[in-house]
Amino acid sequence: MFDTATWELLSYVVTVFGLPMAILVFIWEQRRDRQQEEEEIHQQLSDDYTGFMKLVLDNADLRMLQRGGEPKQLDAEQEERRLALFNILVALFERAYLLVYEPEMTSQTARLWQSWEDYMREWCKRAEFRAELRELLQGEDPDFAKHISEIAAEEAKRTNSR
Repeated sequence: MFDTATWELLSYVVTVFGLPMAILVFIWEQRRDRQQEEEEIHQQLSDDYTGFMKLVLDNADLRMLQRGGEPKQLDAEQEERRLALFNILVALFERAYLLVYEPEMTSQTARLWQSWEDYMREWCKRAEFRAELRELLQGEDPDFAKHISEIAAEEAKRTNSR
């Protein structure tokens, strides 16, 4: 049907056009899969944070969402529940840090990370959270511990300068 020259020409066409096209399609698919994985991670972390906030609401007597003023005096059982909730929160923050944070982030990753940074700042504004933070960070990832400790120091400075 085709002679040798035609087969040779077709092989060159495949080599010159087909192979680079296949490589580009592969790279595009990999990038799309990576982006989808990042979005799934973010969604799972967001669901976990929502679950944490439901725990906070279920334990409304701890007044963990109270803003400003002196924190409410808690009895021993309430203190223990609040510390358990803070432990859950720090574990969630650490997991978000390990899964999302990168020193050099794409704009998409930076956008996802910014919401976690905002959550950390919001909780670090609370004196009772900052007071427990050193103990809560025992055994946690050192880079994460340093990061959230810096946030806590910044928020303490902001709070005290008001």
